Amino acid sequence: MQLNETHNPQLRSWVSSANTGKTDFPIQNLPFAIFRRAGSSETFRGGVAIGDQVLDLAQVADQALMSGLAQAALVAAAKPQLNEFMGMGRDAWSALREALSLALREGSPFVNELTSALIAQSEVEFDLPCQIGDYTDFYTSIHHATAVGSLFRPDNPLLPNYKWVPIGYHGRSSSIGVSGQSFRRPMGQTKAPDASEPSFGPCKRLDYELEMGIYIGRGNDFGEAVTIDNSDEHIFGMCLFNDWSARDIQAWEYQPLGPFLAKNFASTVSPWIVTMEALAPFRRPWHRDEADPQPLAYLDSALTREQGALDIALEVLIETEQMREQGELHSLARSNFIHSYWTVSQMVTHHTVNGCNMRPGDLLGSGTQSGPEQEEAGSILELTKGGKEPLSLANGEQRTFLEDGDAIILRGFCEAEGSARIGFGEVWSKVLPALNKK
Repeated sequence: MQLNETHNPQLRSWVSSANTGKTDFPIQNLPFAIFRRAGSSETFRGGVAIGDQVLDLAQVADQALMSGLAQAALVAAAKPQLNEFMGMGRDAWSALREALSLALREGSPFVNELTSALIAQSEVEFDLPCQIGDYTDFYTSIHHATAVGSLFRPDNPLLPNYKWVPIGYHGRSSSIGVSGQSFRRPMGQTKAPDASEPSFGPCKRLDYELEMGIYIGRGNDFGEAVTIDNSDEHIFGMCLFNDWSARDIQAWEYQPLGPFLAKNFASTVSPWIVTMEALAPFRRPWHRDEADPQPLAYLDSALTREQGALDIALEVLIETEQMREQGELHSLARSNFIHSYWTVSQMVTHHTVNGCNMRPGDLLGSGTQSGPEQEEAGSILELTKGGKEPLSLANGEQRTFLEDGDAIILRGFCEAEGSARIGFGEVWSKVLPALNKK
């Protein structure tokens, strides 16, 4: 993924709110979402973020301001779901990005035509950006895997396959919602350590997981693997992802086949997909500690070593009901995707190496992104050391796990010298009381 004119940090937009240097959505970003005016019965359609505005792609497509591949991509991106556009491939994604960059930068001949296609982000609501046919959750943070393994398996925290193979499990796509999602505290079986038999009831150890989501663009044919250096042809972009977890249900059910009801009740994505092309300036060299096993050949390449990592700063915040009344938030942790033990390309390559066919809109979760320090933990399970050390919040409240009414907010951005700062917006979701407590 090469840098080009769309990444130029000197570019400015005629949309003034895109030029503040603090917005998540300068002209160098141009992420995609599906939106409509809040509270309306309008058809959902594609949009692109620019500053504090959304560019209505359906309205732009109707004006036929673009031509060739860019116009064809625009028509596809304007539909109620992005799957068709995502499946068109990297040439189409790049053509539309370049055309939008030209149309939105200072000096554009289309200012008058596009001004009427702008809607304030504060006035819109979002839908899932695409139909998510399949969802796979990975486990790519060695710091998270070690910390959680120490709680569940003190004598064997990191299983021997972890450093050899990108671990993942097939999740549930039907319960993935977009930012703004509220969900009921899950019910299920749990078993206390001193109990002779399990009991049924609401989850008592509800947790969030600070993750990144990876959207597949162009799919691969059944039986054909995606090679490590060809993976960029298949990865459309990334989002913030909160994979909610019921830790007490998980502890009872996860052996021998892994997560089930502890993970499939709710997951939440941010509305904007930041394309891999927009993320190109924030690629970094990836390496594996010399003392660790090096990846097998199909998971390794010079290109992966040169630019496999991504520098994405992440933050998780909590909003309790008491905080909500006061308009306050409390930051729980900060981390960075650069700590990931496995790269995005390695996840995609391993997922398909057995011939598994992926389709446009399929979603991969990165797994909880924890850093090496305690304050970089991506879950409350880690921050409280399994609930043994309660967190003290700024307003005097305490938490060992999440309570009804709590909302979790995830944020992320990329920043580097010589590049414009770009961000992912945020993902907000809230816990409601269990529907049936019997």
